[in-house]
Amino acid sequence: MLGKHQGYPFYTIGQRKGLGKAFGEPMYVTDILPETNTVVLGPVEELVRNGMQAYQINLQKYASIPPGLEVATKIRYKSEPALSLISPMENGRIAVEFMANVSGVAPGQSAVFYEENDLVGGGIIYNGFLDTSRQ
Repeated sequence: MLGKHQGYPFYTIGQRKGLGKAFGEPMYVTDILPETNTVVLGPVEELVRNGMQAYQINLQKYASIPPGLEVATKIRYKSEPALSLISPMENGRIAVEFMANVSGVAPGQSAVFYEENDLVGGGIIYNGFLDTSRQ
């Protein structure tokens, strides 16, 4: 444990400023665990993800997502779309596998899926996962 904080709702994935402590190297919020009110810090490399899950899916183009649908995924309003494959999961979520690693996947934020200029749909980011075999 590095210290106390104001509560996890006051932090976001990728945040660097306002952490209230100096570490000798830049540190970022890399994970938030609401169930334990834990804010996890780490170096910038720990923000990199190759996939994520999304829930509360709202589809526009299709009635259901076919497995392995190639889309461009935006995880932030001003971010560049990331080429990815999306597939439905049994729990109503969508699994997103990025073709190239992305940084800043933030649970609770919106994800939007496009097929060229068509809006496929969107949802809420549930988590980001990291497969170290692809680094």
